Amino acid sequence: MADSHTRPKPGELKTFTDWTVGCDNALRCALGSLLPEMGGEDMITLNLSREPGPVAAGGGKISLALETSNDVEATKRPPASFAVDGKRIALHDAAALAAAIANAQSLKILDAKGGTLATLSLKGAAAALRYIDAQQGRAGSIDAVVAKGPAPSSAPIPPLPIITAIAPSGTPAKLSGAQVATMRKRATCDLGSFPDGAGESITTPETYALGGGKSLVILPCSTGAYNLIGALFIVDGTRITPAQLDARSGFEATGADTGTSVKSVINGEFKDGVLTSYAKGRGLGDCGSHQSFVWDATRFRLSEQADMGECRGNIDYITAWRAKVIR
Repeated sequence: MADSHTRPKPGELKTFTDWTVGCDNALRCALGSLLPEMGGEDMITLNLSREPGPVAAGGGKISLALETSNDVEATKRPPASFAVDGKRIALHDAAALAAAIANAQSLKILDAKGGTLATLSLKGAAAALRYIDAQQGRAGSIDAVVAKGPAPSSAPIPPLPIITAIAPSGTPAKLSGAQVATMRKRATCDLGSFPDGAGESITTPETYALGGGKSLVILPCSTGAYNLIGALFIVDGTRITPAQLDARSGFEATGADTGTSVKSVINGEFKDGVLTSYAKGRGLGDCGSHQSFVWDATRFRLSEQADMGECRGNIDYITAWRAKVIR
């Protein structure tokens, strides 16, 4: 299959009171519950996702995910069922749950004995589900969750973009002290942001062979409480140039940085031919942006992105962009 050379355009997230929602470029959509802005004891969050396409053709499947890792009680008493306006719904019956919360006032998560583990606000849930109906082309059709109508479903299934990536090969370049100093100057690195006594293990650049005699350099450039910013360079023989990416990365992607001459990743890693970035908005990790890039011999291409714009306890990020990678 040939590379589609599609320019990435991650979907935007929207928030309806206590729920956030978004769709990716292939119209897979998800909504996630948000914890109270003032905080509370309950730390369980719920995400519901729906695949694109007509139900009659096997599309439109609804699935759910409960995030309990930050809730102490849920680790002792695992969730066993839901109660929507008092009516029990099986733990994994996502379609029934979505239909129920569209017209309900109360959602409780129960343990095996029927005890309440958490109560989730349903303010905005119906609006978020209606948004998904509209984005997936289901409004007014029999396949809609909220915006139901008599029309047969004609929900589209956009194809995934295709990226032809290069499998890493070769030996990573060895950098001289002068080369590292030049890169730090080019990227305007702030070594003063690193903790006093930070060892070389933190500030030493990492190099990875890409293939074709080229290597990737992730250069630790500055740091905060929970974010390590790594500037990206490509080494090709004696030539060192800033890496090229086809999408905003790191804090550029979150909007916290309007752009720099040298692209960067946050808490970046390069493994199995995939460059990742995880920009956190808070230490809890309940807001920010996850990104994955692959190398096509000239630049890094965005293969996946998942975001969470609201810092309200939900660590199950919503996918905003996907591509099919072929090597």
